[in-house]
Amino acid sequence: MKNENPTPACPEGYRSTCPIANVLDIVGDKWTLLVVRDLFHAGKHRYGEFQSSPEAIPTNILADRLKRLEAAGLVKKEFYQDKPPRAEYFITPKGADLAGVLQSLAQWGQKHIPGVVTPEHFCQPEIRE
Repeated sequence: MKNENPTPACPEGYRSTCPIANVLDIVGDKWTLLVVRDLFHAGKHRYGEFQSSPEAIPTNILADRLKRLEAAGLVKKEFYQDKPPRAEYFITPKGADLAGVLQSLAQWGQKHIPGVVTPEHFCQPEIRE
C-alpha cells in the first residue's frame, strides 16, 4: 500500500520541517532579536550604535549576528565609507515581517515580568531591499 502522506523533505540547510525550529535556527539566541529590535525600534544602523544598547552585546557576537541576519536576508549591509570600511545595516522587508513577533514578545513581557518598560515611542524602521 502506498503512503498517501509521505514525510516532506527538510528545507535545504534546516534540521526539520518544523517552522518554529527553523525560525529559531535563525533568531533563537539571546542576542539576535535584540539586534533586530534595535534596527526596528531604535533606529540604529551602525556598529557602534548597536554596542551602545544597555544589554552590552560583545563585539564578536554582534559581528556574528549581523552576518547571520544578512545571510538570512533579514538585514541589508551598505557601506558608507571605504577606508577604513564602515557599514550601516538596514532591516529588509523580510526582516520587517518580524515586527509582530517583537510586539508579541513585548506584550508577554509586560504581562508576566514585573518592572519591564516599553518605550512610549518607537522609530519607524528604514526598510531597504
